[in-house]
Amino acid sequence: MCSCGEPRRGWRRCTPSPMLLLSLLLSTAPFGFLGEETRQVSLEVPGWPDSPQNLLHIQAVGTNSTLHYVWSTLGPPAVVLVATNTSHSVLHINWTRLLSPEPEGGLTVLPMESVQFSSALIFTRLLEFDGVSEATAKPPGKPYPSYSLAEFSWNNITNSLHPDTLSATFQGHPKDDPTGAFANGSLAFRVQAFARSGRPARPPRLLHTADTCQLEVTLVGASPRGNRSLFGIEVATLGRGPDCGRIQEQHSIDDEYAPAVFQLDQLLLGSVPSGFVQWRPVAFSQEQAGRASALSCQASPLHPTLAHSLPQSPVVQAFFGLQQNYCTFSLTFGASTGPGYWDQRYLSWSMLLGVGPPPVDALSPLILGIMAVALGTPGLVLLGGGLVLLLRRKHSSEYQSIN
Repeated sequence: MCSCGEPRRGWRRCTPSPMLLLSLLLSTAPFGFLGEETRQVSLEVPGWPDSPQNLLHIQAVGTNSTLHYVWSTLGPPAVVLVATNTSHSVLHINWTRLLSPEPEGGLTVLPMESVQFSSALIFTRLLEFDGVSEATAKPPGKPYPSYSLAEFSWNNITNSLHPDTLSATFQGHPKDDPTGAFANGSLAFRVQAFARSGRPARPPRLLHTADTCQLEVTLVGASPRGNRSLFGIEVATLGRGPDCGRIQEQHSIDDEYAPAVFQLDQLLLGSVPSGFVQWRPVAFSQEQAGRASALSCQASPLHPTLAHSLPQSPVVQAFFGLQQNYCTFSLTFGASTGPGYWDQRYLSWSMLLGVGPPPVDALSPLILGIMAVALGTPGLVLLGGGLVLLLRRKHSSEYQSIN
């Protein structure tokens, strides 16, 4: 950790290494920058007379920091994430401006100088592909016309608000549905916050912390346009330069929490301090999620996209103003073979959104136990063999000839 010179008067001159300096810097940094073990979390549905109640504010207060998640279905489903370095920051909404054709300035977090990080995600389109089409050599197949999520009608969020589980659900269907594909179907975005670290009961059981919020996207009952249609979703995030970055892949030998899945994907948002989006590349075709209903999840590379080509989110414009550039990617669920949405007309996929370093999966107790047995058994055999040889040698050394 440090390089030391010659001794001088009983002391050694040490030059700290960059890693040691970084560790010291982090240890003396404000605790709010490093994350909080627990937070005081509250859910609020801000209202305005004669306006739809489709805006959810999640506030997670820590010792020296506050996280604000503003989820909304004004326009396409979107979330604005803001992190501040004070436990007293508040969200301010100018409803007149937010609901106007020019919403810039309608959403602020005060005091403004406390904002350390901000970013946003917009879920722009529901995609559908002909999974068995031979029109293209690559999956997922020939695309059908996409569903613009800005053209969906969404429920009143207060009807699905559950303060006990810190969750709420946005549920919707297309306003114009000439084919009746969503006559008995819906698309849902279930949002859940957390006061401390842990794992949900349902696979893929992503490791969450108090600095994260989980989103579960569920498509149920919608009629596909093909016998083996594959569905996907397009996601946009703010562009912060000419380079959109890339989706990082992490691999593990542990699949206890998501059977047969040894990969974790994540996208970093912004610079330090930064935010992140994290998910396992797996979806499920049955409500009882498990290995039998697991579907692959393919993510496309990020690419720059101009704002005018995307459905705009009023809450994102209200906080960030008119953005010229976004970065978009798409997620496609399933393959033409094996289980699929067509089995029970059900599809679910989960992701985490948060601030700071992404949670890192450690080896589970089950895997550690297996490794201990696998590595410990040969050691015990060698130890036992050594003891046997030692005892035999001692026994032979005690033999004395009789004259």
